[in-house]
Amino acid sequence: MTQPLDPVEPLDLFEFPCDFPLKVIGKTVDGLAQAILGIVLQHAPDFDPASLELRSSRTGKYLSMTCTIPAVSRAQLDALYRALSAHPLVDMVL
Repeated sequence: MTQPLDPVEPLDLFEFPCDFPLKVIGKTVDGLAQAILGIVLQHAPDFDPASLELRSSRTGKYLSMTCTIPAVSRAQLDALYRALSAHPLVDMVL
């Protein structure tokens, strides 16, 4: 009879602190970029807003924003991802 394996801590693929890019996609509406910037600054107060990269889709229906934050921990990234994903204007976070 085999013994169950001991639970293993997941390996973290990142060494913190590190610069971590997040891409946020939503429909192009007024206030989307400001809302995303507000959430990012709550979780990464040292993020430079001038570094926010915006790109419209070919048809202009969607807007993608890339925020490269100075990440300090996995917990910070998880909390930021959850906050961004929960926002009603956000369709996807990568």
